[in-house]
Amino acid sequence: MFVGAALVFSMAGHAWAASAGDRQAVEASLALAEKAIALRSVVGPGNQTPQVAQLFRDALVAGGFSASDIAITPYRDTAYLIARWPGRDPSLKPLVISGHMDVVEAKAEDWTHDPFTAKIEKGFLLGRGATDMKLDDAIAIETLVGLKRAGYRPRRDIIIAFSGDEETAMATGAIIAEKLAGAELVLNVDGANGVIDEKTGTPDYFAWEGGEKTYADYRLVVTNPGGHSSEPRPLNAIAEMAEDILRIQHYRFRPEINDLSRGYFLGAAQWEAAPIAAAMRAFAAEPTDEAAIETLSADPSFVGRIGTTCVVTEINGGHALNALPQRVTANVNCRIFPGHPRAEILGELKQAAADPAMTITDVTEGSVETPASPMRADVVGAIEHAVHGVYPRVAVFPSLGSGASDSMWFRSHGVPSYAVSPLFIRNSDSFMHGLNERTPVASVGPALDILTAMVTELSH
Repeated sequence: MFVGAALVFSMAGHAWAASAGDRQAVEASLALAEKAIALRSVVGPGNQTPQVAQLFRDALVAGGFSASDIAITPYRDTAYLIARWPGRDPSLKPLVISGHMDVVEAKAEDWTHDPFTAKIEKGFLLGRGATDMKLDDAIAIETLVGLKRAGYRPRRDIIIAFSGDEETAMATGAIIAEKLAGAELVLNVDGANGVIDEKTGTPDYFAWEGGEKTYADYRLVVTNPGGHSSEPRPLNAIAEMAEDILRIQHYRFRPEINDLSRGYFLGAAQWEAAPIAAAMRAFAAEPTDEAAIETLSADPSFVGRIGTTCVVTEINGGHALNALPQRVTANVNCRIFPGHPRAEILGELKQAAADPAMTITDVTEGSVETPASPMRADVVGAIEHAVHGVYPRVAVFPSLGSGASDSMWFRSHGVPSYAVSPLFIRNSDSFMHGLNERTPVASVGPALDILTAMVTELSH
């Protein structure tokens, strides 16, 4: 299956290509990722997530893990995997490396090739899961296998914990976090990665995530006695809902900032166009700056970074072409800035709609409110040391995720979790959840070095 390994090493002239010394680990990571991509780990009939778990288990055992330290647990149509590498000091809390094995659906007729047949082309690994996140899983496994083979002995336990339904119900992530609620911290290799410059092709910065917004869904309902369509009435449930939705659309939640988002604005501003950069710096200095708020709010890439956002995603109403509607429902999806409970946002939406006849209910599933993880000096230092060990001049700073990942389940138990995918990619090449998902193979070698450095510094 591994048809393109030579491409990794034909890029030796590239400023950030893998070194020859990484060849075995790079080949192993790509080969494992290709095999995982070929397994259609999508929710529903034929879900092959359990087979992905078995594939990863076999790779860990072949790499020196004891079979008795690896557990695959079936759950509905999926499964989750927990593998433990015992440390020298059992009194220390474990370090967890988190990820997930499932992927979102992909239709072969929409792609340029079969999404579940991995291939390497023009320096990219292509296939569903190449970015989110089977390659990251493979890199995590090969990182630990490489450390074992090198004779490394961690002081604290290192645990790999891969969930099986992160893209859907997120139930296995909740189960894993409950089982590992006594962990010291989590390195989540899902999300938050390095960014490659669009023009030069060299790494610009690495933005890790220490928190994420809370995912929430609210159902809006308007009812009416209805009647015959030939006898229109002043009150029409569809029209009433439309007015409610427009008022919600025009409502602006209070802009706000925390240490993570401030660090992102100040760190990433230099790579943005002048108006956005100036607004980022101004907002970081003063989050009530109206000019900065207007500039950032107008850009879809930044409006979600300055506070809570809510948007209507579904609407359904009416029961016949020749009848006045009796019931109309709408779904409002929100991404809530850390520190605000869902009930508080429900109240704001109700106030924004200003319609006593409308009911609103929290119908969120698979999400929990959590605060941001602390900016621990040991974690921040380990991330910076790891990245700078490979790219000495690359900027490293925190960021706030839009939510949601399995990190929220760990944070709900008071376990700090940090998103730190070690891969670097151009923003224009990021197609996770979209068509023709791909990741540059030249990023794999450096990613192995970065994750190895993080793991060793935090587990010694």
